[in-house]
Order: sequence, then C-alpha cells, then structure tokens
Amino acid sequence: MRHYLDHAAATDLLPEAAAAHADELARQVAAPGNPSSGHAAGRAARARWEEARERIAAALDADAAEVILTSGATEADTLALTGVVRAAHLARRTPRCVAHSAVEHPSVLSTARHLEDDGLSVAHQLPVLPDGRLDLDAAREVLSCPPALYSVTAVCHETGVVQPLRELVTIARTAADRERPRGVPVHTDASQALGVLPVRFHADDLDACTIAGPKIGGPVGTGALIARRDLELAPVGGGGGQQRSVRSGTLDVAGATALAVAVEHAVATREAHAARMSALRAELVSGIASRIPGLVVTGPDPDRPESAEVSPAVVHVRIPGADPDALLLALDAAGIDASPGAACTTGVLGASDVLLAMGLSEADARTGLRLSMGRTTTADDVVAVVRALPGAAESARAVGALSS
Repeated sequence: MRHYLDHAAATDLLPEAAAAHADELARQVAAPGNPSSGHAAGRAARARWEEARERIAAALDADAAEVILTSGATEADTLALTGVVRAAHLARRTPRCVAHSAVEHPSVLSTARHLEDDGLSVAHQLPVLPDGRLDLDAAREVLSCPPALYSVTAVCHETGVVQPLRELVTIARTAADRERPRGVPVHTDASQALGVLPVRFHADDLDACTIAGPKIGGPVGTGALIARRDLELAPVGGGGGQQRSVRSGTLDVAGATALAVAVEHAVATREAHAARMSALRAELVSGIASRIPGLVVTGPDPDRPESAEVSPAVVHVRIPGADPDALLLALDAAGIDASPGAACTTGVLGASDVLLAMGLSEADARTGLRLSMGRTTTADDVVAVVRALPGAAESARAVGALSS
C-alpha cells in the first residue's frame, strides 16, 4: 500500500472537477465551437467560459475581468513579472527592477533572472530571516529606488512558511505617487495557500495573484493570474488578443470549467480542511520528533511566539547527517511518497536554495524533507510515516557518514 505525502507537488484530482471537465469535452464532441467565434456555437462556448471565470472571481473576491486563465502557476508567475516589467519598459519608466524574496518558486526566480539577462530589469533578491520569513526591513529599503513589482509567495513551496503579505502590502502602499497612486504593485503566488488559508484578492489589497489547478484538485494544465484592471501588463507573446490582449490563444472551456469547480470547492471547504490538516500535522510532528534524535521541524516554536507560521498541510523537517537520496529511497521502499522540495527541481538533490537563503550551511541545506498532506490524507498515512521515517533516517545517516 502506498502513502502519498506529496500533495504540495500535485494533489488528487477532485471527482467533481474531473466530471465537469469530461462533461465539457463531451459537449464539444457534440457541438464544437471556438469561444472567440461570433456564430451561435462560438457564443455558447464563450458563455460557458465566461461563467467559469465569473465563478473563479466570485470565490476569490475578484472581478471576472481580472481573471486571466493560464496553463498553470508557472505561466501565471511569468506573466505577472514579465508583463509588468515589459509594460514599464514600453512606457519608458524607471526603475524597472523586480523585488522578490530569496525563497520564491523557481518559476519566479528564473523569470527574474531572464528579465535581467535581457536587460529589461534588475532583480532585487530580498533576504529572509532564519525562520524563512521575508525580512520586511529589506523590503522597505528597496523603496529608496522603488521597484516595478514586489513578488513574494503566500506560502513557501518547500518549507510551508507563511509570508507576511499584509505587512508587505502596507509597505508597498507607502511608495504611492502621481505615477503609481497605489504604490508598488504586489504579486503573490498563492498556489500553496489556496484551500488552507484565506485568499481574498480585493480584501487582501493585492495587485496580482497566482493560483494553480493541480494544487487544489483541478486538472494539470489549469491555473490563473488574477490581476487588477489598472495593473499595466504587456503581453508575453503574440496572438489573437484574447484575455485583455495579454494572454492570447484559444480559450480552454473544459479547463476553465474544471478549475472553477476546484476553486469553489477549495474555498467552501477551507476551514474544515485546514482544521483537519492541522490535527494531522500535529500528530505527525509529535510522532516523528520523539523518535528521531536531532530532528529539526520548520515552523512554530512553542518557546518563541513570534516564530514563523506554517501551512497546516506541510511538515518540513531537517535530519542532520542524512543523505537525501538514501532517505527518499528508503521512504519509497517503505511505501511513502515524499519530496525534498519543489517537484520542478527534483532530480538533482543538491543543497536547497530555500534552506541556504535561511542561513543554513551547504551540508545542512541538503537534509530537508517535505511531507505534504491533502484531501485524501488519512490518519493511516500519518501512522505509516511515523513508523517508516525513523528507520529511513537511520539508514540515510549511515550513508551520509560513509560519504562525508
């Protein structure tokens, strides 16, 4: 029996979302129609796409016109950063830098680097504190030369640490002037937050927000960038000018419909789901902490009330001395599916950039393990990890000692 503890990479497809996707595909078999076409079939398809967009917007406290549907979070993040910087470039505004945290997802980090390589921007990598939270003092300092955009994740994809977005937005608004009455725009990737933490676009006073279908039970290939109407975005590519002339391409009605179902479900069940995840997380942490000497758990410290908040669905630990490859192999052999961090970077298990940014040594930054839970996680899964991880850690430490 397998025990899946990698829901932060991709969670199970929600049956209702799968059914909605299948129903729309079946409808297209019987009555095809491009949503951008002006005939009756096209208008009917466009109406269903618009309805899906309206449902997503309503669930996330946004306007339908602010929802730009994408192929996933990576495209949405790329569109946010590249779109804002290119718009600033076209308007000949300076500076055109992007300020992002040092613990962003690779989709943000790589986009920022590419913009810099192309001469369109300068990347300000904002440091984080030892617990993984954004250094707000550093965020204030860059306002001496206001960036084109702040991009800070809502929940770290690797450690599950919750970032102080509300405080960052407050800082960003202090840079308001005639050219930018709202101050510096703030973008967040809320892929790991949606479904376990509140995501309310207008109430949170965000300028852009990324969501991903596969993180909440939607199909792979679905996601969205929610962007305020007054946020200037230049298109990343050419095409027919769909979606505010920012993201061209034939509109995916089936994907939009399935994503709407997943978003609505994530929002409607959030409180109960978060409470259940919190209980399972507490059980998992207490079970492994007492059985593995030297284990370090990322997150709240009972002795430090100011310590970082973490997602209730993520348990991130470090096992000093453990060889990461040996640890994952031992867990896999025990039927446990886990991850060292982002699936986008899995394959080369070097030192974690996130842990290095938190001030850990090269050796310690190789010892992270992420156990992430979702809708189908049960108490039996937790019990399986508690039973398997101590032995896996012991064998991984033995391999680490031989290779050191």
